[in-house]
Amino acid sequence: MIPKEFTVQEIDIGIEKLRRRIADVQQLDPNKISYYDAEVRGIEQRIRETIREIFGSNSPQFHDHEYLGIYYVVESEGFSPWQEGVSNHYAEQKNFATGISQTMKKLQGLIIWLEEKRKDLEIIPEKKKYIAFEDMDLHPRIAAVASDLFRDGHYPNAVFDAAKALVNYVKERSGRHDLDGAPLMRTVFSKNDPILAFNDLKDQSDLDEQEGMMHLYEGAVLAIRNPRGHTFLDDSPERALEYIGLLSLLANRLQEARRVK
Repeated sequence: MIPKEFTVQEIDIGIEKLRRRIADVQQLDPNKISYYDAEVRGIEQRIRETIREIFGSNSPQFHDHEYLGIYYVVESEGFSPWQEGVSNHYAEQKNFATGISQTMKKLQGLIIWLEEKRKDLEIIPEKKKYIAFEDMDLHPRIAAVASDLFRDGHYPNAVFDAAKALVNYVKERSGRHDLDGAPLMRTVFSKNDPILAFNDLKDQSDLDEQEGMMHLYEGAVLAIRNPRGHTFLDDSPERALEYIGLLSLLANRLQEARRVK
């Protein structure tokens, strides 16, 4: 048996179908209709087919209800439906009446199962962002300033502080505390006369990488740090993860960079 993996939309559709089947069963009156009536057979068939459609032919739910019938044998308080003096019709209708309530309970149980599954799916995205963050091997400089803020839900602040930490790290490694922002990055990582280099600067490929990295650090200041220092931004947790990951990568490359002068 293979449990089905649901989307929220599939769950909502499934719940609505099961509620329609409950309504079908509710309208049955054992005082007016025989258990052997074709209408009862049709409802039983629709219930089984609905469960198959929602959960799948190989699911535990369909396996448990594949032969579902609106019938429940009652043997309680000394009453046996087959005891002498009790007509078969009376016993069968009593079992039919009990089967109506039992069938509605089974269908309602499937609805409860789907509603719990929907809650799980709604919670998962919230959990995923924290799991993803904890799984990131962030540079220590970035993790030190961003981790608590991210865990507390302060996503723009986490990004802003991570960007500031990167800038301070560039100043520390280059010794250029007199500069800041884009001028700092252009000076430190210039391909023509760099203070810190990412390679040996021997050929055009090396120079291209150096210039490209310079623009990445410049962009981290202009596109990530500065906007959050001038206004209030509402970063989503997903976007914050992406920004923090980028800033951590730049911190790692900075740590590996060699000092040229």
